[in-house]
Amino acid sequence: MNRFDVIVLGLGAAGSATLYQLARRGAKVLGIDRFSPPHVHGSTHGDTRVTRLAIGEGAHYTPLAQRSHQIWRELEAATGTELLTECGGLIMSSGSEEKSFHGAAFFPTTVEAARRRNIPHELLDAEQIRRRFPQFAIDDTTRGYFEPSAGFVRPEACIRAELAQAKDNGAGIRLDEPVQKIEQLGNTVRVTTAQGRYTADRLVVAAGPWLTQLLPELARHFKVYRQVLYWFDVEAHFADFTPDKFAIFIWELPGDGRGIYGFPAIDGPRGGFKISTEHYLETTTPETVARAVTPDEITTMLRELVAPHIKGVGAECVKAVTCLYTVTKDFGFVIDSHPEHDRIIVASPCSGHGFKHSAALGEAIGDLALGEPSRFDLSAFTLARFAK
Repeated sequence: MNRFDVIVLGLGAAGSATLYQLARRGAKVLGIDRFSPPHVHGSTHGDTRVTRLAIGEGAHYTPLAQRSHQIWRELEAATGTELLTECGGLIMSSGSEEKSFHGAAFFPTTVEAARRRNIPHELLDAEQIRRRFPQFAIDDTTRGYFEPSAGFVRPEACIRAELAQAKDNGAGIRLDEPVQKIEQLGNTVRVTTAQGRYTADRLVVAAGPWLTQLLPELARHFKVYRQVLYWFDVEAHFADFTPDKFAIFIWELPGDGRGIYGFPAIDGPRGGFKISTEHYLETTTPETVARAVTPDEITTMLRELVAPHIKGVGAECVKAVTCLYTVTKDFGFVIDSHPEHDRIIVASPCSGHGFKHSAALGEAIGDLALGEPSRFDLSAFTLARFAK
């Protein structure tokens, strides 16, 4: 009973999607997680994640984002759960320089991806942005890209839906079961936990920030960083921040090279609106990361990155939580067989921009695990690129 076609370790964004896709194809599959997903310990929590079809990290990501939208709509129909909201997305760049974000010249790459993939969009000048989105305090050098099909997905709801559908299709799921050891023995893989031992033809390691602990020989390719998500009060101007008036946004700020991103207010007048930035200064681990957000962090975020740029925001921080980014040096994904163990698939589609692609990546990883051809070109996500 402990023998499977595929075992999936880690049931976050990529793992839950992979488990669902394998189960719906009729594979005998087992998913294992050290917690009970969705949970707050990794990278797939915080109520909302940005989704966009023209990908500033590279046009090769766009087919994954497009297919993910289709899958989320299928899951919505099957479960009656709201997963994807296409409220539109605004990407802004201030100044004439091409700034790098997630390893790419983000704004021009976004525009080029939209043109290459025929994604409906508009290019806006500063005055057009002010008329449509007066919530932003922009200067005259700011230019915008607006994509109607962009928006947000709800990560916890997506994971719940995928795991429920996986279970309904026959998948085994083991929760609160940390893995102690993984090993390839000939043409099989064995996984040992505190509760049992399981074997399979293939193993998918989709463990997020725990990946380097399970596969320490690959740790040099990944770094883990702490990020903070903030929800600030907009009760006095709530109507200006609802999804029908306010888009998701990514904004390359003028001057110091920092950026911010944010979402409409979706939890009522007292729920706040979510905004964040990214930091890549100090690495951490899931065990040692500072989970609490300090008052100084909140004050600095409000003073430097919120109040000067977003109109109608109050001084109260309604909520703040931390999450973890697992990042490669080029901010690209890793979807590849282990270089030393051909029965182990390494799945790290993260680097701060992974969730929007996760539903489709579940299909692609499922293809790899079953030895089937994939509709997606995964050549950009090999481990071999780091040897160049």
